[in-house]
Amino acid sequence: MAAQQLLLLLPLPLPSRTFSKPLPSLPIPLPALRLSSSAYAARRRDLLRSLRCGMRRSDLVADLELAKDKQWQGRRPNGIFWILLLNVGIYVADHLFQIEHIKAMYLYHAFPSWFQFVTSTFCHANWNHLSSNLFFVYIFGKLVEEEEGSFALWMSYILTGAGSNLISWLVLPTSSVSLGASGAVFGLFTISVLVKMSWDWRKILEVLILGQFVVDKVMEAARATTVTGHSLQVNNIAHLSGALIGAALVFLINRIPFPSDGDSSKSSKDTREKRS
Repeated sequence: MAAQQLLLLLPLPLPSRTFSKPLPSLPIPLPALRLSSSAYAARRRDLLRSLRCGMRRSDLVADLELAKDKQWQGRRPNGIFWILLLNVGIYVADHLFQIEHIKAMYLYHAFPSWFQFVTSTFCHANWNHLSSNLFFVYIFGKLVEEEEGSFALWMSYILTGAGSNLISWLVLPTSSVSLGASGAVFGLFTISVLVKMSWDWRKILEVLILGQFVVDKVMEAARATTVTGHSLQVNNIAHLSGALIGAALVFLINRIPFPSDGDSSKSSKDTREKRS
């Protein structure tokens, strides 16, 4: 009985008031995580900057080399090979298959046609004439195409070759017939030197030392053939005029103002503002 009475006298534990009633579920609005376009762009730039800072140097060099390889694959020279194939194809049609219509592509000084000033730069008198010219066309033409692109290569070849033929037609006797690519060879040689030329004293010294040797070798091998009477003669007028026209082309192109990236972005921004 004492034990039972003791148990009865013990106070019973009161229920917890903390969980006596369920808490009301109040809708608490969360802040919207939306950024404006400018804030998003700034956040993205900060993230990229932090990633670049944390990048190891070896990874950065590898990425740069990969990007350079992709850029080189996109700018692989193809125009120079089409020029070489065109010269070889016309030579084969002229001398092996002896197609008579190819003779109409020569530049006849007595009664020239307008297209002959261009087409004669793809014609050659014999195999030695062709091989010596195409060797230098490949060397200097590839340099021009790597620097300026295929379109600039074709324009340089055509303008320097046709310009040298025009000067030869004005100077040489009317009994002459001109053919050969050495006017274009000297034009491409001049352009390939001038587009890489800078006012660095090392570059100037290199041009002075190697320039005379290169010019002598090109003069010796590259041939612009002129048929005067029944004899083949080297047309040195085409050599000199091709080089001068190449220098004039580089000078004129450098004088043309091209819009910079800042100017182009500013103009596009102004256009968008006008549209809005």
